[in-house]
Amino acid sequence: MEEKLVYSEQISESPENVRASKMKTVFQEHWELMAALLSGILIMTGWFLSNQNMVYASVTFFVLAYLIGGFAKAKEGILETIEEKKLNVELLMVFAAIGSAIIGYWLEGALLIFIFSISGALETYTLNKSRKTITSLLNLKPSTALQIRDNQLVEVMAEALRVDDRILVRPGDQIPADGVVEKGTTTVDQSTITGESLPVHKEIGDDVFTGTVNDSGTITVCVTRSSKDTVFQRIVDLVQTAQNEKSESQQFIERFEGIYVNLVLLVVGFMMFLPHYVLGWSWTETFYRAMILLVVASPCAVMASIAPAVLSTLSNGARKGVLLKGGNHLTHLAKLDAIAFDKTGTLTIGKAEVTDYLVRDDLDEEYVWQAVASIESHSNHPLAEAFVTSAQERAIPLSVPETVETVAGNGVKGSFQGTDWIIGKKSFVGDELEEFHQYQTQKWISEGKTLVYADDGQGIAAVFAIKDRIREDSKQVISELRDLGVTTIMLTGDSEATARALADEAGIDSFISECLPEEKVVQVRRLKEEYGNVGMVGDGINDAPALATADIGIAMGQGTDVALETADVVLMNDQLSRLPEVLKLSRKMTRIIKQNLVFSVIVIMTLIASNFIQVIDLPMGVIGHEGSTILVILNSLRLLKG
Repeated sequence: MEEKLVYSEQISESPENVRASKMKTVFQEHWELMAALLSGILIMTGWFLSNQNMVYASVTFFVLAYLIGGFAKAKEGILETIEEKKLNVELLMVFAAIGSAIIGYWLEGALLIFIFSISGALETYTLNKSRKTITSLLNLKPSTALQIRDNQLVEVMAEALRVDDRILVRPGDQIPADGVVEKGTTTVDQSTITGESLPVHKEIGDDVFTGTVNDSGTITVCVTRSSKDTVFQRIVDLVQTAQNEKSESQQFIERFEGIYVNLVLLVVGFMMFLPHYVLGWSWTETFYRAMILLVVASPCAVMASIAPAVLSTLSNGARKGVLLKGGNHLTHLAKLDAIAFDKTGTLTIGKAEVTDYLVRDDLDEEYVWQAVASIESHSNHPLAEAFVTSAQERAIPLSVPETVETVAGNGVKGSFQGTDWIIGKKSFVGDELEEFHQYQTQKWISEGKTLVYADDGQGIAAVFAIKDRIREDSKQVISELRDLGVTTIMLTGDSEATARALADEAGIDSFISECLPEEKVVQVRRLKEEYGNVGMVGDGINDAPALATADIGIAMGQGTDVALETADVVLMNDQLSRLPEVLKLSRKMTRIIKQNLVFSVIVIMTLIASNFIQVIDLPMGVIGHEGSTILVILNSLRLLKG
């Protein structure tokens, strides 16, 4: 095909435009912090002028500090009040600052605005760090593609590609759509999607994914998914969903906020009058103490105890290739008592291989391999691929058999070079199996291997031992989960001997063998009754009901679409090693949230009591209250690197 570029448009920006764009981005991300710092400078100037007895000038600077430092939070509070028709913490702070100004405490009110704006800037920083996970993902997605139309190349927007469109991908280009290689061979860096550190060889018929990088050869790709259905877009959607979903504790705190704010305002209203008549305080002292109460009783630190921690944890997990669909799932993950694992494709690589074999003494080994593999190459049985792959590794040429008949649940019959063959399980092939290397075959069975027999009409010609190899990280994962106090259970349709052998090899605490797909839901329910909070890890369509039934469903990233949609957690790089990591992270998040809540409540109670016995003034109340808010946010930010 002669390549001809019909349309190409490049937009080049001048260095000045690039710098301006970067400056605009920096301002958009940090304007709250810059406003807070500017208000701090204005407060220092106002304080200096007040010490020089320049009262009106100092008040002017304090007013500017109010307006600049408090704009973001005041706007947020007013809009939220109008939208939800209830008062909030932001308005409490605004009321307290205005009240301080009314009784002449301009400096204290300005300090309140300043520290409150600093804590708000920290919350915004946490949110931006979380959103940058999405931005970094989106930056991996190419915006244009070279579409092949009538033997010509047309540059189009990647989002405009449709299923069955054909595109050309050159060396060094990012692949703009999920598809199948139609022409050419290459190696592809898939680390952004699957986490594989080494480039993967791709040839005709192999799948390629959006956002991965074509390393070496030019390939033609047939698009198999539209841009909104790609694996890449699924990752982005999962992260966005997780960031927008609030945890149960966060929802409770937000519901509690409206009631608490109204209660604080009611108590402050009484505080503005009762102490004057009951305790004999002066009106100035009474109003002053009411303003301090308004500040110190505000639940800012309580409100900031959860959301930054959850967002930091979600962002950290996403960077590691663990996508959680919301804060609720983090809470459930931290409480897990047991985890049930599907076997094939989860604990194992999901690809059977021939590990051992024996051939009858009077037969040529290569001929037996050729006959069995040739017949199996025309079978749709899951184990058939193991024979074909092993034959190819041995450089044994395959031929077309004369006949092939698959016998469901048993094996396959076929005719090869004039000889009739029966290949399959023990009961399907014949009775004389007991005499064919019985000691060796029993040993293979005890090792958890599946036996496949081949009969050539003259008796047993060969026996093959097949096993689905365990993942390299499975043993380590099971060991780490045990150290975390989590019980592990394997669910498999294999026989008890096979299941026991694999469970022993992986270190699984217990197993349920001969478990049909429809029984997995029943077993997960039973495990919940026995252990409490139970997770389920799987990758197939038949795992989806069990994933939904478990307290938290965990899907392997290369699993089926149904499993990915059903699961609460997705291990995008297919590495089980991330499971103990995210479990530790969720438990750390739970500890930090508890620390934040206990600390913030103690601070509020202490400040309220100190105000009633008149041992703190407004500046100390501001510092104590807002300082605690900043501390809980900083404590939550530790989760970004946990």
